[in-house]
This record gives sequence, C-alpha cells and structure tokens, in this order.
Amino acid sequence: MSLPAPAPLPEYHGVDRARFEAEIRPAGVPAILRGVGKGWPAVRAAEQSDEAIIAYLKRFSHAEPVGAVVGPPEIDGRFFYTPDLSALNFTRGQSPLGPFLDRLLRDRGAERPYAMAVQSVPLPELLPGFTAEQSTDLVDADVVPRLWLGNAIRVAPHYDLAENIGVVVAGRRRFTLFPPDQLANLYMGPLELTPAGTPVSMVDPAAPDLDRYPRFAEAMAVAQSGVLAPGDAIYIPFHWWHAVDSLDPVSIFMNYWWNPAPKAMGSPYHALLLSLFALRTLPDDQRAAWRLMFDHLVFRTGGDPVAHLPQSAQGVLGPVDADMAERMRATLLQNLGR
Repeated sequence: MSLPAPAPLPEYHGVDRARFEAEIRPAGVPAILRGVGKGWPAVRAAEQSDEAIIAYLKRFSHAEPVGAVVGPPEIDGRFFYTPDLSALNFTRGQSPLGPFLDRLLRDRGAERPYAMAVQSVPLPELLPGFTAEQSTDLVDADVVPRLWLGNAIRVAPHYDLAENIGVVVAGRRRFTLFPPDQLANLYMGPLELTPAGTPVSMVDPAAPDLDRYPRFAEAMAVAQSGVLAPGDAIYIPFHWWHAVDSLDPVSIFMNYWWNPAPKAMGSPYHALLLSLFALRTLPDDQRAAWRLMFDHLVFRTGGDPVAHLPQSAQGVLGPVDADMAERMRATLLQNLGR
C-alpha cells in the first residue's frame, strides 16, 4: 500500500512579532517562517562552511562536559528502542563540547558514522554569549533558547508540552507533523521508557509497517512536511506530533519552548499518570461516571459548572489565584501521602 505524500507546510516570509501573534499563532497549525535567522552571525558562518560554524561555536564553548547521546552505526541515525523494547538503542554520556565538535567534522566522510547528538541544552549554559549574537523578537526575552547539534540523525514522532519555535542554524532539517487528534493512529510507545521525555510513535515514517500499524495510513493522510535551510524557523503549536530528520552531517538547531498556562499550577502530564493509576482499572460503570465528572468539572463541556454558586462558595472550582493554587497543591500532596 502506497501512502500519500505529506502536504506542504504553510510558509511565511518577513514575519515579525506582531504578525506572528495576530495571524500565525492564532491559526493553531504549524508553519515555516522563512529567513527568521538569516542575518545571524552563526547562520552566516554555517553558510560559509562546516569548519566555519564549528570554529564559531568554539568561540563560546568551555571545557566543562555536556550531556551527549551516541548510537552505533547499525541504527542508521535513528534514535529509538532496541527490538524487544527493553532498552534504548543508544547510550548517554558526557563530553567536552570541543572534542564532540571535532568528531562531527571528522566523521563527515564516513559511510555509516556513529549517530551523535547534544540535545536540548540551555544555550546560556552551553555557549555563554552565543545568544546575544543570535536573537529573535518572536518570543519573550525571558524564554531561554536551547541548542541541538549532531549529525544526520532521525528523531521519532513525538509531541512537546509547550509551544515551540525552532531556528535552523546549520544543515537542513525536515519536519513531518501530525495533528494532536492523530494520537490513536500514531501508536504511542511506552510512557516509562522514552528516548527524550515524552512518548514517541512506534511507527518509522520512512518505512512504516502497515501490517502492524495499519491506522498510520490515516495519520499520513493529514500529515504536513517541509525542509528548513539555515536561517529558517518553524512554529510547532502545543501537542502537535513531529518527526525530525537532520539531513546533513553537521546539523545545528536552536529552539524556544514556552507555555502560556499558569505557572503556579501542577503538571497535566502528572495528572495523566495519576489518572492512569487511579481510574484506568476501575469497573466500566465507574470509569464512565468519572468520565462524566471530568467532562463536567475539568473540561467544562457544558459550560461553567459552578455558575449557580456565589464565588465565595466555589472553592477549588472557582477562580484560581496563587493562594488557592498553593492550597490545592498542599491538599493533593496530603492525599497522595495516604
């Protein structure tokens, strides 16, 4: 069975903060923002040569070791699981950034190099001073950028717990995205063991096994994809699944995660895990009753469930300020300890 090619991602040029907030972000769909980082010194160095961008990074690097992941040539750059799902197919370690960068250059000619990556390290820690020369007004100034660098690797479809803008600094990257409602068609992997945090899809988009994962064809029917060159950016809304393929032997990417949800509240992901523990094994009739309760009180599918009560009597179902959030947290911790 042949699958349809993903639709091209929407593209925008000359995007500033006002246009991003008024037009692109409210649409709630991913988009390529061409040329956001085109004038950055790091992008200009990358366009000159691999050696030039590596030398540029070394201007800011330090001798302290950083976390890195390495996979054997046999994985062909795909960070994933071992065949029996008992472990990951790569190892984690630490290395000073300088030798890691030298290895990227040295391995460019290898037919099947080791897969190498430094992932999601806050840039002020990794390369002090780098951010001052590479900046964008598309996000608030207090959003800390993170750096991703490595060779030609493939990252399985996954989702983020925040909104995301990422800018390609060196190399090309292909993004393939799926809407959040394709969750069931992406065949989510284990929650306890994940390659990088949130669960990943078990399907390899480059070689999908449709006998084992037949509904993936439905996900591909609504997939979108695009290739970013140095200086291009991508906007990924909250919870959109995305597979990322680094297409060149020296690949550098920086991203900005932010979440407009109230910071004083608990993690929805923690709530999901607690719900799995408390609700999943209940009898069918009890789970159905709790689903009604969640729809009514949490997701408010029928409107405000306590509009009939004065605010003074609404308690945890009413407006939440910092004091109420702290009381709710204390009550939750007290109940979890029983």
